[in-house]
Amino acid sequence: MSSKNDMKLGVFIAAAGLVILLGKLGVFGFLGRALWPLILLIPGLILHVLFFTRRASASVLVPAGILTVYGLLFGLCNTWGWGLMRHLWPVLLLGIAVGLYEYSLYASPRSGGLTTTAVILGLLSIVLFIFTSMGTGALYLLGAVLVAAGLWLMLGRGRRGSRKKWNGGW
Repeated sequence: MSSKNDMKLGVFIAAAGLVILLGKLGVFGFLGRALWPLILLIPGLILHVLFFTRRASASVLVPAGILTVYGLLFGLCNTWGWGLMRHLWPVLLLGIAVGLYEYSLYASPRSGGLTTTAVILGLLSIVLFIFTSMGTGALYLLGAVLVAAGLWLMLGRGRRGSRKKWNGGW
């Protein structure tokens, strides 16, 4: 063998040994545990880049939006603890809403129904996030609002002008 080939073989063997030692020390396990949300985030960002550089159709925006939001959510939970998921689970709906909304914005035959669906999912996600952030107090608030609305409908509605029945005299 020539000295050039010996050098290449030596570098390869030393690199293989280094990989084995780092693996035994747990470096790759740590990186796998800490950086796995990038497996979702990076493809989502790549799909966005592919669309905005005109290399892919608008249909890639649905998985791009979902993967990007989920990658950010899981990265946040992976960094600060999975107990956050108790309050952040509505973001899973928000990911779907973002993907659908992006697609409805950039698809050539615009569909109002898709935009409406995306907005409804997004609003539902925000409302659920508010309720989960408030905890059980939100259920008391919701119950009180429903009781007040029911009482208003039963007692206060239609008292001003005339004494019509609820059904308008049917």
